[in-house]
Amino acid sequence: MSLSIGQVSERTGLSVHALRFYEKEGILANQVHRGPGGRRVYTQQDVDWLRMCIMLRMSGMPVPEIRRYTELVRQGDGNELQRLAILKEHQDRVRQQMDQLQECMDLITRKVGIYEDYVNSIAAKAVGQ
Repeated sequence: MSLSIGQVSERTGLSVHALRFYEKEGILANQVHRGPGGRRVYTQQDVDWLRMCIMLRMSGMPVPEIRRYTELVRQGDGNELQRLAILKEHQDRVRQQMDQLQECMDLITRKVGIYEDYVNSIAAKAVGQ
């Protein structure tokens, strides 16, 4: 199945500009083919790869690191240990972020509880008057 850049934009949520940027930065695992008139033609495999890259970016992986991972994938078999190392490092960073976010959530939840108790006590006093 062939997809236009607009269709890929719709399916991934990336703007056409971002798709061109990803291509220019060497983040697509496969070279984007050109159809009649030089228009980019994508495959479902490209969409799946982009979705993974989006998740890596959303979780904080820098573009150069995604590019490095992509280069290793393009090279084919034989570098799986390097790919694994990249993903494990990122996994550790994401775990640390999640731990930090959980600490933030715990603090916010405590503060919300304090304010809810206070507001409820004021409301109860007002009703009792």
